[in-house]
Amino acid sequence: MARMTAARAAVEILKREGVADAFGVPGAAINPFYAALKASGGITHTLARHVEGASHMAEGYTRAHPGNIGVCIGTSGPAGTDMITGLYSATGDSIPILCITGQAPTAVIHKEDFQAVDIASIAKPVTKMAVTVLEAAQVPGVFQQAFHLMRSGRPGPVLIDLPIDVQLTEIEFDPETYEPLPVYKPAATRAQIEKAIGMLNASERPLIVAGGGIINADAAELLVEFAELTGTPVVPTLMGWGILPDDHELNAGMVGLQTSHRYGNATFLESDFVLGIGNRWANRHTGKLDVYTTGRTFVHVDIEPTQIGRIFAPDYGIASDARAALELFVEVARELRADGRLPDRSEWAEAAQERKATLQRRTHFDDIPIKPQRVYEEMNKAFGPETRYVSTIGLSQIAGAQMLHVYRPRHWINCGQAGPLGWTIPAALGVAKADPEASVVALSGDYDFQFMLEELAVGAQHRIPYVHVLVNNSYLGLIRQAQRAFEIDFQVNLEFENLNSPELGVYGVDHVKVAEGLGCKAIRVTDPAELGDAFEQAKKLAAEHRVPVVVEAILERVTNISMSTTNDIGNVVEFEEIATEPGHAPTSIRTLKV
Repeated sequence: MARMTAARAAVEILKREGVADAFGVPGAAINPFYAALKASGGITHTLARHVEGASHMAEGYTRAHPGNIGVCIGTSGPAGTDMITGLYSATGDSIPILCITGQAPTAVIHKEDFQAVDIASIAKPVTKMAVTVLEAAQVPGVFQQAFHLMRSGRPGPVLIDLPIDVQLTEIEFDPETYEPLPVYKPAATRAQIEKAIGMLNASERPLIVAGGGIINADAAELLVEFAELTGTPVVPTLMGWGILPDDHELNAGMVGLQTSHRYGNATFLESDFVLGIGNRWANRHTGKLDVYTTGRTFVHVDIEPTQIGRIFAPDYGIASDARAALELFVEVARELRADGRLPDRSEWAEAAQERKATLQRRTHFDDIPIKPQRVYEEMNKAFGPETRYVSTIGLSQIAGAQMLHVYRPRHWINCGQAGPLGWTIPAALGVAKADPEASVVALSGDYDFQFMLEELAVGAQHRIPYVHVLVNNSYLGLIRQAQRAFEIDFQVNLEFENLNSPELGVYGVDHVKVAEGLGCKAIRVTDPAELGDAFEQAKKLAAEHRVPVVVEAILERVTNISMSTTNDIGNVVEFEEIATEPGHAPTSIRTLKV
């Protein structure tokens, strides 16, 4: 048998589980693992500037391709606590990432040793497994179980905490005979799928709500085929955006309180049957449950049995991996179609497209300072269907989801459930690292951008290019808009006169200087007519210099973005003018019909 340190055994297992990249920050308690990483070779490491940033890089890396599992590494104590936000974000969106932390020696963990914290207990609520390994001989089994758990059932993150003495202890381990454990995923039965399709066929105005579980299962093409076979319009959730192209004849638009389309909500409210696949009925999607559910029959398919009935009781539930279910949905639908036993849904589908052509928001404004809607219009012109967008939270993300266009799975990469500010820069770096030739475009408001902007230096150091669109109104815009309900505008104003950049007026932080100081390129735009040229220049600079390129658009200070103020998807307030002529929304999916 081969003898090696437990740390070396862990690295060998990572490679045999398919890990090629890792993100992290070394430290005293994790240095034996880093020594094994260097000695073994085969895993590229990207040095982050903050361990939370490393965890979000791992998230972006996982989300970019089917089968990816991002790995982030940190030392003991605060490194682990810094990772908690990344673990929470990953568990909320069913994203498998592996966090590896160092720990004080086993003999002194309980003695409040320097940087000794019970990170496993802290991480347990936001992981599928969090464990401090106290016996070196258990390290191979713990890592094997970690990958099994991350991939089985509802995907999610794991944290493994390795005391320094455990890492250094030699064990017997033969990497050449190591095999990953079989992955468990529940699968629907033929009888269940036949019942669900029977319910769909009995309806008059059905919809499919397509969630992120379909993307996790790499089953988008099956969903599109099933929708086309049955003629059923599809509502992608925010996490499922891109499952079918925005311009597909069965794409009915998104539904919800914020990241939704006027036509999407209108079509949903006309429906009488909803088949949800791989979705969790998030509250920003449903709003008030009585409005969302009344008059409709629901079938819910989800990989996690306890998700069924968690928000509301569906009329029928199926615990199944989305791919396994959709393979049967397609099989049964093909047979029914061949027998002429599928209803004609063309009139219903055409009605959804009619709403798409008439219920639009205005994007074309020539105002200076720039109105945010114009930024997304110009992004639609500049960035094509191959673009991978990355965003997290705020008015920028909400407006972007309302107005941008996505055409492929994993081309809208968004932190949905947790929504931590600062997520976007490191996540975009993780996406760009996973797909070096991709056109990656991040979208942030000024506060999201400022939270973890030090990670731009990672892109400069490691030559990870992408374009970052920064919309700057020097406000916590989403919180300011939410404070309207309390008739306050309190502690959300970021404006100040920068003594070193007086040309900015009250817009405060000079993001161009900061980005350049971190080794990146940056362009500031104050006139909407110059946005298109700035985006083209940014693409060229990113390709030439292989670093992140920031395009900062100076926005009007106050804009209220369309959303419901009553938690009701039937009552979304349009604060701005709606589109009344084609020139108001020149990049809309359907030319405005007047």
